[in-house]
Amino acid sequence: MKAIRYHHIGGPEVLRLEDVPEPELGPGEVRLQVHAAGVNFADTERRRGLYDTKVPLPRILGSEAAGVVRAVGPGVDEALLGRRVVTLSTGCYAEFVKAPASGLVALPDKVSFEEAAAVPVQGLTAYHLLHTVARVQRGQSVLVHAAAGGVGVLAVQLAKALGARVFGTVSSEAKARLVQELGVDEVIRYDREDVVAEVHRRTEGGGVDLVLDAVGASTWEASLQVLAPFGHLVSYGSASGRPPAVDVESLYEKSLKVSAYWMHTPHPPGAHHRALESLIRDVGDGRLRILIGLKLPLAEAIEAHRRLEGRETVGKVVLTVAG
Repeated sequence: MKAIRYHHIGGPEVLRLEDVPEPELGPGEVRLQVHAAGVNFADTERRRGLYDTKVPLPRILGSEAAGVVRAVGPGVDEALLGRRVVTLSTGCYAEFVKAPASGLVALPDKVSFEEAAAVPVQGLTAYHLLHTVARVQRGQSVLVHAAAGGVGVLAVQLAKALGARVFGTVSSEAKARLVQELGVDEVIRYDREDVVAEVHRRTEGGGVDLVLDAVGASTWEASLQVLAPFGHLVSYGSASGRPPAVDVESLYEKSLKVSAYWMHTPHPPGAHHRALESLIRDVGDGRLRILIGLKLPLAEAIEAHRRLEGRETVGKVVLTVAG
């Protein structure tokens, strides 16, 4: 089968389209013919040796895929053969991937493979940020940094569905229009507006209850300053660099809370599966809009990485494989 692998860390140019064996199945596993695979910023960090570095090389990237079950391992119901499904797995930049049968989520007819592949990593991140970590309630206010990004566009919609007042930071007029269409109540152009001043102005000095920050170093101080008393800052990435160490003394005045979220932390049994089923159901019913900002064939993974790292995309980047 064809797959995208890299043999040493480096820029996008280290990615290669190669022939590799199809994955062998163990008990409880299925082999999925991949129709679409999601691309995430974490993939670029793995490729650069900045994240998840213990996996030996050469390595096939990709953590999410949608496709059709073509083979089942020992102990797996053969009724799954031919099913359209989406999964979290590893090595998804490939024509075939193996995955645990227990983690498969069936796709409604209305949900395309490309839409489905855009959901698992970023959708689960947005879902757990709001439901599991922050437990957002109706009437609260939420600031989403990089609101036009992959997690951002989903977090905005999920926060609105929970009844929150949503603030979103973006860097262009096109992105501002996009997030307004998705339901953002207050758009802040951080390229030309002072985020702290704008939040305080629009909340009459009150601040926001929750900040979702995957940017890191360049937004950290502003994120803390815009919080209301008893506010909560959740860090789930550091695209601009590692944020500074938390000065606990600085949190006392407003009794602030700072926490972090990582999707690979062990969650309660079934948490990911239930959340993914809910997200896919919302996509199928039209309650959750999936924004695919860039769709390229598997062979053009290099270009996908270049454009993602260059901040040239909005929403999700997807590689199409079969079909």
